[in-house]
Amino acid sequence: MKNLPIGIQTFRDIVQNDYLYVDKTEKIFDLVKNPKGVYFLARPRRFGKSLLISILNEIFEGNKNLFKGLWIYEADYTWEKYPVVRIDFSKKKAENKDGLKAFILNQLKNIGNKYGISLDHDQYDEAFDELLIKLGEINKVVVLIDEYDKLIIDNIENKNLAVEFREILKGFYTIIKACDEHIRFILLTGVSKFSKAGVFSGLNNLEDISMDARHSSLLGITRQEMESCFKEYIELFAKSEVIKKSELIKKIIFWYNGFCFSGSCEKVFNPFSALLLFQKLNFGNYWFESATPSFLIKLIKKKNFDLKRLDGVKVSESAFSSYEIENLKIMPILFQTGYLTITGYNKERMEYTLAYPNFEVKNSMTECLAEVYSFVERELVHGYAWKLIDALRDHDYELFFDTLRVFFANIPYDLHIEREKYYQTVFYLIFSLIGLKVEAEVRTNKGRIDAVIMDKDVHVFEFKFEKDKDKALSQIKGKRYFEKYQNAGKDVYLFGVEFKDRNVGEWVVEKIN
Repeated sequence: MKNLPIGIQTFRDIVQNDYLYVDKTEKIFDLVKNPKGVYFLARPRRFGKSLLISILNEIFEGNKNLFKGLWIYEADYTWEKYPVVRIDFSKKKAENKDGLKAFILNQLKNIGNKYGISLDHDQYDEAFDELLIKLGEINKVVVLIDEYDKLIIDNIENKNLAVEFREILKGFYTIIKACDEHIRFILLTGVSKFSKAGVFSGLNNLEDISMDARHSSLLGITRQEMESCFKEYIELFAKSEVIKKSELIKKIIFWYNGFCFSGSCEKVFNPFSALLLFQKLNFGNYWFESATPSFLIKLIKKKNFDLKRLDGVKVSESAFSSYEIENLKIMPILFQTGYLTITGYNKERMEYTLAYPNFEVKNSMTECLAEVYSFVERELVHGYAWKLIDALRDHDYELFFDTLRVFFANIPYDLHIEREKYYQTVFYLIFSLIGLKVEAEVRTNKGRIDAVIMDKDVHVFEFKFEKDKDKALSQIKGKRYFEKYQNAGKDVYLFGVEFKDRNVGEWVVEKIN
């Protein structure tokens, strides 16, 4: 078995050390075969963007021998050598605009030195213009920009600094358009898509391939690639799990497959999770744990976003449009960062369905949100949630409500949103976490049910805040909220629950025959 390239983003290292590589060169050829290409590609973190940049670098430097045995080696490609300007913004943590300008200038001078070119200008934009013109005397120039938005994203909570960085980068990319006659190929990669009025205002010939179905599996691993390239690892894993290979593949798909970046809904695995899965032969939240989305979770809470919309929301194409630092919108950010993905597309309506891509993302995101909303430490959330469901299944309702109180005990007094909705959100998160079908504010023809948990039994909850529990139960019975569940072939339990002094107070339960 070939070794797995964990954390290796340099194509030359992968080839020369005989690491496993999923051959994407046929799809890469579709980008490089034309005489000229100016592209932008957005993908979530840890999706192989840096490796793609490294591969393109080797192709445009004419290093054909590195590709022996891969699809592109036999393709009708000339392997002409071009000067390459390659800048990786993930390598720099700039604290101010002068630091960013100095970083860019230093990168440009290093590239110039590689080609025997001395730059006379000391301003980053003028130096870039000079470099492209002088390199253009050698041959047409290839520009590869990795993580173009990294410094903006890293400082997104410091709006003034993020805007300063955006303006510097805007000036930098404007030079590319001015030097168009010298350009052979351009690719800019990043996570987010800021509007053309922002970073790319001077680069209006940029083709955004982020949601182009032709390039939907350029990055990521398809199921077919998974089963063929990782065949030996799958067989080894199945033996260690003592299950059939087909059952293991189903479990891997459930955990990690599902990322989709176009209306074609072609699904891919995140490569980072896939590689770590086969290295450790153990299921875990590898991609999510590599960078917890603390800013995004804060934004969700700050905007009082309806968390039920995170799993199965229908949106128009404008939901994927670019956004501005000054006006951050949750849906585009959730999609571009990979926490939501495309799960359906209605061509007639031009309407997309967004949801969590897989179990890893849903489970981890729900756990993080449950911690933030309930103020229970994340490492304890999962255990308490399972204690709740075990108590519910055993009809031990004293234990159920005692455990539920843990999640509400630390919620602060000074909430600036409607307390009733906040508590419903916490309730929804807890039971979503362990994979139960939980619905909040369920519509019926006679009103709304506060919450329903569907398991081996049906549990219907009505909450009353600073009001009597019996009134809650009477409301369920009087409006006959339970009727829609009576033909489900399950026992139905009705709960009237009183919230008092910021926590669960008294409760009453009744079984419907």
